[in-house]
Parts: sequence; C-alpha cells; structure tokens
Amino acid sequence: MIARVFSAGLRALLMAWIVAMPALLMPGSSDAAASLFLFGAIIAAALTFVEYFGSSPTFIEFRDAPPFNRIRYAALLTMLLFLTLVVRDNVAPTELGGIVTTLGTDLGRALDFPFSPVRLAVLLAPETADTGETALLRALAGLAYITGLVTLGIFVPLIRIMRWPIRKQAFNVWINLPLFDPTAGGDVIYRLKRDANFNVALGFLLPFLIPAALEVMGSFGFGLPLDDPHTLIWVMTAWAFLPTSLIMRGIALWRVVDLIEEKRRRTYAQSDIFQSA
Repeated sequence: MIARVFSAGLRALLMAWIVAMPALLMPGSSDAAASLFLFGAIIAAALTFVEYFGSSPTFIEFRDAPPFNRIRYAALLTMLLFLTLVVRDNVAPTELGGIVTTLGTDLGRALDFPFSPVRLAVLLAPETADTGETALLRALAGLAYITGLVTLGIFVPLIRIMRWPIRKQAFNVWINLPLFDPTAGGDVIYRLKRDANFNVALGFLLPFLIPAALEVMGSFGFGLPLDDPHTLIWVMTAWAFLPTSLIMRGIALWRVVDLIEEKRRRTYAQSDIFQSA
C-alpha cells in the first residue's frame, strides 16, 4: 500500500510539474495565467494519482507496460522545456536559452521547405507578424518536430531490444488497454490492426491538418491568440506531441498484435500435436 501511494504520488507530482513548468519559467506571467496553470496542474495531478493508485484501470493506456508512458512523458517534457526556453529568451535572455534558440533556428530553417509541416506551422503567423515573430514560430516548430522524430527513433528500436511489453511479465490487455473491449465482436487481431493503422495514419497527417484547422477556425473568428507566450508554447507542443503519441500508440498496437498472433500459432501447433498423438 505504501509503495503504491508513493508511486502514484510521485507520478502526480511529475504531471503537476509538467503542466505548471511553462508558467513557472516564463517571467512576468499574469496572475490569471498563473492561477489557470495551477488549477490545471492540480487536475492533472489528481487524475494521475487516482489512476495509478487504483487497481482497476480507467483511461491511461499501457499503464503497466513501461517504458511506453515514460518515453511519452520525456518527449512532452523536452518539448515544453525547449519551447519555453526559446520564448523566454526573447524576454529574458540566458546562455542556455541562447543555445536552444540557435538550435531551433537552424532546425527550423532546415525543415522550412515547401509543403513541409514546419512551413505550414510558420504560415500560422498573423499577417501583421514581423520577421522576428515569424522566426520565433519557425524555431519552435523545428524544435518540436525534431523532438517528436527523435522520440520515435528511440521508441521503435527500443521495443524490439527490450522485447516490450513482455520482458518482465505477461501483457495484460485489460489493464494496459482499458478503452479496448475485446468482447465487442469481430476478430481481436483485425480490430487491433485497424486501430494501429488508423493511429499511425492520423499521426502522420496531424502536423498538416492542425495548421489547416487553426486557419479555418481563425477565418470564422475563433482563432487562438498566438501572440500570447503560453498559448504559443502549448499550441506548438500539441502540434508535435499529439502526432508523436498517436504514432507510438499505433506501433505499440502492432506489437501487441504480433504477440497475439505468436500465441495463436503456438496454441494451434500444440493442438495439432495432441491430435496427431
């Protein structure tokens, strides 16, 4: 019980920190923004604690299959930290902020070619934006997008090297996929493959679809205030993190399908041996 409380509490604190971090690191945050992020941090911490303290799963997938969620957390933390340092460097320059800004500027320029996701993200800059604001948006997009690609580059070989998710224990579908109902009808393998393909395809398309959706919202008067530092940080983080998370989920589902198919082959082989005997 004590170990479970400590583990759930630690995860809750980590989630609270990641929500509140941009507001804490950005100088001159308003009281309204600070209160909003404090409330969000409390909500995130409470949901995380309840999820990991309880023995029954609710909505967090792959809860008992590390390091899936740890890699996703590290990716989100890295994106938020890098983007916050870049935005902060325009207001309160620091040596670390200057290094990250230079890196983001170089990456943004390298990835800013026609029809690239970074080019589409840069087009979100308002018409009144000056060169500095456009360069900032390009640097944020380059950093966030590369962080997502690096995360996928680490995750894909790691699940093979570690024999994820069965390196230490059997994979429990009910605990790790609480939103998937294996009794809903149809072949489980077919449904998992369908979900995996959908997640990977959507994850690939989202960096292109999100800027288009924001442009459409703006044309109807529901545009986001990207001139606000906090909004800019979270929008660019979501633009890169959501596709990365979806692709990771699709790859993980493919891996689960491989395990189920392998178990079926072994079961059929043993059945044939018993029948021949």
